[in-house]
Amino acid sequence: MAPEADLAYHGTASMASGRVDVRLTPRNHGPDPVDDATVRLRWSAALGDAQVLPVGCARSGERVVVCRTGALPADGPGEEIRMTVRLREVASEVTVGLDTVWGGGSVDRNHANDRQHVLVLDTGDAYAF
Repeated sequence: MAPEADLAYHGTASMASGRVDVRLTPRNHGPDPVDDATVRLRWSAALGDAQVLPVGCARSGERVVVCRTGALPADGPGEEIRMTVRLREVASEVTVGLDTVWGGGSVDRNHANDRQHVLVLDTGDAYAF
């Protein structure tokens, strides 16, 4: 039987002048630990061609970045993932979608908390998810 985990992502996103800052902490609500997982971040606007992404993150499309979460203990948080991306064009708002691409071989029966959509306005304010 496959291990069972309940992955979730919580954090903030803010935008100013075409730069979107995202801070997210992956969490595993258990019952089993996860050696590694992959979270996908999708923007509603195209990203600029050149990006500086954190270790463990890579572009996988014009609007998509994927990141490794690292190990996630049962009923515990993982390491925070921080990134700033530049949009191809300055926008007044952007939507950031987050979801699990790979759960480390674990079964996740609750997808309500690992799929997020955050509307971020170009105000510099942090929007929580």
